Amino acid sequence: MPAAAVVTLIIAALIIAAAVLGLVRVILHLAAIRRTLGTVVVGVQVVAAQTRTVPDALTSVNQSLKPVRDFCETV
Repeated sequence: MPAAAVVTLIIAALIIAAAVLGLVRVILHLAAIRRTLGTVVVGVQVVAAQTRTVPDALTSVNQSLKPVRDFCETV
């Protein structure tokens, strides 16, 4: 095999190895991002559960406080 062919194969192997290394690093970064996003989604769900609206059972409290609110609005 001519020397030029061997050099070409070596250079091609180095380029391919560099591309593989770069893609493996991208895959590892994306896996880390996926784990982080999973944690963020769970956190957002917890916040949403803890800040949900007041149950409808408290409408009677609002009705009971209506005279107080009306008085405060006139002051």
